[in-house]
Amino acid sequence: MTDLLYLCKTHIEHKIPYEQIFQVIYDRFMAVEADLGVDVDIKTDLKTIKQHIEEGASADYIASRGEYLNAKMIAAFLGYDFIDAKDIIKFNEKGKLMEDLTNERIEKALMEHEFAVIPGFYGEKLEDGKVKTFSRGGSDITGSLIARAAKAEVYENWTDVSGFLMADPRIVDDPKPIQRISYMELRELSYMGASVLHEDAIYPAKIADIPINIRNTNRPKDPGTMITAQPDTDSQHVISGIAGKKDFVVIGIYKNHLANERGFIRRLAGIIEDHDMTIEHLPTGIDTMSVVIDKKALNGKLEELIEEFERQLKPDTLEVFEDMALIATVGAGMASRKGTSAKLFSALAEAGVNIRMIDQGSSEMNIIAGVENKDFNKSIRAIYNAFVD
Repeated sequence: MTDLLYLCKTHIEHKIPYEQIFQVIYDRFMAVEADLGVDVDIKTDLKTIKQHIEEGASADYIASRGEYLNAKMIAAFLGYDFIDAKDIIKFNEKGKLMEDLTNERIEKALMEHEFAVIPGFYGEKLEDGKVKTFSRGGSDITGSLIARAAKAEVYENWTDVSGFLMADPRIVDDPKPIQRISYMELRELSYMGASVLHEDAIYPAKIADIPINIRNTNRPKDPGTMITAQPDTDSQHVISGIAGKKDFVVIGIYKNHLANERGFIRRLAGIIEDHDMTIEHLPTGIDTMSVVIDKKALNGKLEELIEEFERQLKPDTLEVFEDMALIATVGAGMASRKGTSAKLFSALAEAGVNIRMIDQGSSEMNIIAGVENKDFNKSIRAIYNAFVD
């Protein structure tokens, strides 16, 4: 429905008839209302939405309307109150969530309604009262915010999978499910591509110490994955999971006594910032430093960036490794288990994978290996098979 609503806007902007597309949207929602046996006057809402689209409504407004209509019908079907997210989720003029104000508004609303359905995914910009959406998957964030304000015992996030798996099932055959994982471990996996739960949904539940239970709507008896403040110390597995991303560029900088040169990292970071990029990782040695940048962020500026590095940093040598992938092996138990790193790198060596970069966080909760894109799948399978029986 959201895609069809976007299509209506595109047709209007290009002065192409859109009525047939909107009729599909109209018929679908009217049919759902009739099938559920509820009466929430969807016809009037659809008329209003159509008018706003014709008047040039924002993309955020259009994207939110499917969620809005759906929540109204579900509330009526359950016999619950409907609370519009626009009234309680607040963003500032820069589009940043106003956490404290939002929490206050949600707490107040929940005190006034014993049972309620609240649409996810969007809120309101306080400056102009217009609808503002989270990024795709933002309903996870809304759920976490509501759980925090409600001081819930647990935040159940119902989706289309039975929680997290220890590896991508498109790469590893029948990977084992993760029964329990800590917020910190999940944050590492989410950042590296494990996308069952929106990564920003973790924070509100974390600060309120509320466990998150990922459950499968289509298989409600599955226990799913429980996300808690503390790692699972009883787990039989040394690692919690493996995740990764492709298409990075690693720039290796070599300079004698680099570690003793004051301001070196500051100048390097300044160059990156001047080119409107961010550093993904920055592993260092005594005389070496590797700068990892997302290839998309470079946007054809690699040569220009290299020239600035050479001019301002004056390295002895500089190497560029393109088409690189980063693979994160994550597990709170790795820090207390001897031989974890050796096992991981031996597995990659036996699989014939050339490791270009190694980075381990100070928490010793994850080890990141930089390999070539072509070795991505092979590397994940090798690591998984080495650690998971």
